[in-house]
Amino acid sequence: MSHFDTIIRNASVVTAEGVRSLDVGISGGCFAALGENLAGWAVLEIDARGKVMFPGLVDAHVHFNEPGRTEWEGFATGSASLAAGGGTSFIDMPLNSSPPVLDIGSFSAKRRAGEANSRLDFALWGGLTPDSVGNLADLARAGVAGFKAFLCPSGLEEFAVANEATLRKGMHIAAEFQVPVAVHAESPAVIAAHQREFPPTRPGTMADWLASRPVAAEIAAIEMAVACARDTGCALHVVHVSAPQGIDLIHAAKREGIDVTAETCPHYLLLDTWAAERIGAAAKCAPPLRSPGTLDGLWRRLAAGEIDTIGSDHSPSPPELKEGDDVFSMWGGIAGSQHGFPLLLERAVGVWLPLGPGAATPLKGRPGEASWELLAALFAANPARRFRLDGHKGRIAEGLDADFCLLSPEEFVIEAKDLLARHAISPYVGMRCAWRVEATWLRGNPVSPATHGRFLTPDS
Repeated sequence: MSHFDTIIRNASVVTAEGVRSLDVGISGGCFAALGENLAGWAVLEIDARGKVMFPGLVDAHVHFNEPGRTEWEGFATGSASLAAGGGTSFIDMPLNSSPPVLDIGSFSAKRRAGEANSRLDFALWGGLTPDSVGNLADLARAGVAGFKAFLCPSGLEEFAVANEATLRKGMHIAAEFQVPVAVHAESPAVIAAHQREFPPTRPGTMADWLASRPVAAEIAAIEMAVACARDTGCALHVVHVSAPQGIDLIHAAKREGIDVTAETCPHYLLLDTWAAERIGAAAKCAPPLRSPGTLDGLWRRLAAGEIDTIGSDHSPSPPELKEGDDVFSMWGGIAGSQHGFPLLLERAVGVWLPLGPGAATPLKGRPGEASWELLAALFAANPARRFRLDGHKGRIAEGLDADFCLLSPEEFVIEAKDLLARHAISPYVGMRCAWRVEATWLRGNPVSPATHGRFLTPDS
């Protein structure tokens, strides 16, 4: 008889092949066995009947801002928020920490802060700016997961725009070290031309902000980045794609043989322009939220398998940076790591109800617009593979880290008092959620304030 540290019994387990009622044995922090009526003894047995066991989210797009801006967020509060939303590992962006990760000194400082304060396992992005090109090789050797470039102003003077020449230089180096370059894709030239033709009112309302950054700016920047990837052979990752036209352009580049992937975010699948005007400053982001028809188009691309990853782009700020009468002057960032994933589940997979003991399929309900296995790929397996963390992360499978969350079909209303990020600001406050993240486990143990994350490097 096998001995395990933990056995999770009767869970609806999400694997690459679908959802099955299985027992899962965990030993030494890893998944040790999966099967029906798993024989064995464990120190701890949990009956998870009526719950979904989902792979721990690998969120490749968060801004936890430590060191230097922990009054905005930090590894402790950011990772707690992400864990409450089903996340078990993340890749922290090179900004808005101060200094941003542009050299070995800033990389080392961020790594030390993460190892001291994160509850979850983590990797780090390096920044690709005109000032950092000479440091990219050292950052790659140090173990960054990739390089992030802004093709438009980032909002921070210390993280400068990468024009086409800078992007090409950085991509040549990234290709040499076989790490991807991620881009914030909005063309400043297209935005400027649009605003000359349609001058926004100042102080501006949310409607003015939404109208000021057209989809055309996103498309132009994606086209430029794809051309650079084609010429340099660099792997390209386009973050927070907000419109189906961008997905179509990336999908066409894939058919051409270019190594490019597309990320979108829960807020582009959950919130539209009407919601943005109703919610206000908490819903300001760039690219901005789009029209209801654009949102529906993204869902169609998701269901067709044309989107590669979903990342939260969790980017909070202190309340005072979201105040005033001019939306253009407010900080643009959405704090969504805690509730983006569970909120998205209702439209994706529907509302489910437990069946009785012994049922062949333990959950039933109205169908949604995507499958559980597709969601597991988007939130976990695909980002783990894209950033070469899949030797340990991304799937519920024997030999991998026992990272997972347990989901209950339990309706609740999101309240500000329940937010775990540093500031109780979220566009999702007041929304009804049909799924609750009941628990999140990292390497075989429930995530708690005592949990310490590990630093991850590609292929480690």
